[in-house]
Amino acid sequence: MKSGSEQTSAILPTSSLQRLIDLLQAKGHRVVAPTLRDGAVVWDAIRQSADLPVGWRDVQKPGRYRLENTDSAQVFGIVHGPQSLKPFAFAPREPLLQIERTKKGFSARTTFPQHENIAILGARACDLAGLAIQDHIFLKDTHRDPYYEVRRAGLFLIAVNCTRSLATCFCASMETGPRAKSGFDLALTELDEGFLVEAESAAGQEMVCALSLAPASTMQVHETGQQIEACAGSQVRRLDRSLLPQSLYDAHEHSRWETWGRAVWPAGTARWSARPASVIPLRRHRTSHTNAASTADYGIPVSRRITVIFTARISVRRSRIGTACGRHTNWLHGSINSAPPAVSAAGVVSHGVRLASTSRKSCRPC
Repeated sequence: MKSGSEQTSAILPTSSLQRLIDLLQAKGHRVVAPTLRDGAVVWDAIRQSADLPVGWRDVQKPGRYRLENTDSAQVFGIVHGPQSLKPFAFAPREPLLQIERTKKGFSARTTFPQHENIAILGARACDLAGLAIQDHIFLKDTHRDPYYEVRRAGLFLIAVNCTRSLATCFCASMETGPRAKSGFDLALTELDEGFLVEAESAAGQEMVCALSLAPASTMQVHETGQQIEACAGSQVRRLDRSLLPQSLYDAHEHSRWETWGRAVWPAGTARWSARPASVIPLRRHRTSHTNAASTADYGIPVSRRITVIFTARISVRRSRIGTACGRHTNWLHGSINSAPPAVSAAGVVSHGVRLASTSRKSCRPC
């Protein structure tokens, strides 16, 4: 993350969005943004604003994901897709060591990824919250991850504040959205006449100056604030973190665990693992291993594994619950999301199930 300074606000007309993309490319960035592909929204490289999903909107409910064309001029009407920012900083598979045979035996040398400048246009507040947890683990620990560090240093993050929530969103109660509060270079809030732009980092302020943008009026700043507050207020799901993790301990034998255990495994929409992601030494690749759950693995029923994993993730690593959102619950069996929005074992799993699951797509740190 770039060094921050006082935020400045300006207005970027919708017609000037292409200027922003051109400027990023001129500065050597590969611009990545949400694009439409195979009926879903995926991160992909773009070269022009026409590549963005203008006029499209997502409809997400438990076990349901659909895109609709609204014929509007809204650029970022889609809240989010099934992917995350994680692969841009932490590759799921990459070479760590190259071993070559020599006449006297063998030689080994460490390989590092090449530095690449990537501008991510359209990151959401929940994306940044997840990335902040990764930064804490891989950059601020005693042992920094040099592979992660190289990729992370090349990211220029352009966040988009949410002005619309989905049925599964509950970021407001987790204080991870809908407004991006930190961790970005630029933050955009879409208005009818364009975008209100906030620069947090020095690199972001330099970009605003290069675009010669007019300062935002007090009325425009107030309007964006109202839209974001309305978005937060529209979220019907809540998670009261003050009751955690004790509520999970008290509900250890709750029958809902068994119900979800039967739904998760046969449905094939979520895979649970009791084995943590690991780094395999002396191998060519570092790979995150996620093993499908079954009663054959360790002889532990799926329902019991769900109970143990979830309780451990929240009690032992409680701080990680701050990355929770409703995104990945859309990819789970519908019965898992049928619980009322109560803070109990049922409420926690139905609204924060992504904390202990790995989606079919790239998942955020949990």
